[in-house]
Amino acid sequence: MKKTSVLFVCTHNSARSQMAEGLLRDRYSDRYDAHSAGTERTHVRPLALDVMEEIGVDLAGHTSKTIEDLGDRTFDVVVTVCDAAREACPYLPAEKENLHRSFEDPSAAEGTEEERRAVFRRVRDELAAWIDEAFASESTEAE
Repeated sequence: MKKTSVLFVCTHNSARSQMAEGLLRDRYSDRYDAHSAGTERTHVRPLALDVMEEIGVDLAGHTSKTIEDLGDRTFDVVVTVCDAAREACPYLPAEKENLHRSFEDPSAAEGTEEERRAVFRRVRDELAAWIDEAFASESTEAE
């Protein structure tokens, strides 16, 4: 059975799209081939690595990639996880479905490290709940 390929896109490919990729791969790798990219390349945020490690998802090998880094590759499902990426990135047609769900940018959080970590955790948990809702069912539209 061919896995459904999914691309998560956000602005910098540094937190939200990286966490979404890791969550989908961790939870549903039997059915989905997960990837992520951004409209600009930066680096994977250390707090994203930390909060994912807390739940047993290792993002240590992940790097920030741009849409251009993907070349001519096409994906069955393309998901934008922030409004800025939806507006700024060139239209990436999915073979089956384009989805959009905006999540707060945890990288923009201010305060102490623990306050910023709390925002990363909240966004991680919101992503996880949405991924379970959108991708868990065998009959989901995303398949």
